[in-house]
Amino acid sequence: MDRWDRWGRAAAYGAAVALLPYLLIKVWWVIGSLAGVISVGEGFTPAGWIILNTVTIGMAVIGITLALALVRPWGMRIPGWLVAFVAWVGAGFLVSVLPYAALSTLVDSGSGGAGSGAGDAAEMSDWEGALAQFGFIGTGLGLALAFPAHIRRRWPDVFTGRVGDRPPAGLPWAAVAAAVVGLAWLYWTAGGTLGIEQPGNRDTRWYMLTGLGAFWALVGAAAVRALARARPARLPRAIPMALGWIGSGSLFAWSGWKLPLTLIVGLTHPDGVTPPESVAAAMALHLAAVVAGAGMLRVLVRSRAYGDEPRLSRVGG
Repeated sequence: MDRWDRWGRAAAYGAAVALLPYLLIKVWWVIGSLAGVISVGEGFTPAGWIILNTVTIGMAVIGITLALALVRPWGMRIPGWLVAFVAWVGAGFLVSVLPYAALSTLVDSGSGGAGSGAGDAAEMSDWEGALAQFGFIGTGLGLALAFPAHIRRRWPDVFTGRVGDRPPAGLPWAAVAAAVVGLAWLYWTAGGTLGIEQPGNRDTRWYMLTGLGAFWALVGAAAVRALARARPARLPRAIPMALGWIGSGSLFAWSGWKLPLTLIVGLTHPDGVTPPESVAAAMALHLAAVVAGAGMLRVLVRSRAYGDEPRLSRVGG
């Protein structure tokens, strides 16, 4: 076992342990709501509250299982495409928001509060928010180290070589779509009001999250473009592959999560929930982001060094 494998093993176990507090908090919320000992979150019906938290429980269980699968022997028996897809979504959710988690922690410490980093701040107490924040940061950092180590064992050619090793291809439509979405979010971050219905509802967190989404959309688009155009030729393949992986996963995961929530808000108009964006504009951008993220993943899979065979679905199980 070399140094990378040792670091990957420690990071995988750390990621699993870090997410346990968030899982336990959400389980308690569901049980406590059903038993009537804790109140339902503001703006939610009892059924909606339980469904939302049950979904997040499932996501936490998947995250812990993924972390263990990256390091345990039974993880190598799971189909490679399934591990790669779940890791891609997990990295999109957690790794991409590490800068936001760090910045929001500073903001919270300055204002005397603790946020969860996942939209639960209004419902979580300070200690619950601190545990959840720890879980997101710890799991994100753990996946950022554990998954590359897993790739080195399972698909050793993914990060090898340089961008110019393959002939150039046409500019992928997914990169163009991601750039358009990123520029739209960047416009909103810069204070643009087209597509904004409630400008006064744009707070610091909204600006940070929107700006971070724009950053990863544009970085991911640039990385995929570099792989497709084979320029700059001497750039190590690992750099655009990693950036494209996180950027495309961020687009797919976060917009895939926000798209149904935006639709629900538009249809039900819950009390106390007034997002700055218009429902139509937000849904259009989230839908475009999901499609672009999936398209970028396809480009990344086909951009493996020295040919495309065998494909991810057939490598390592």
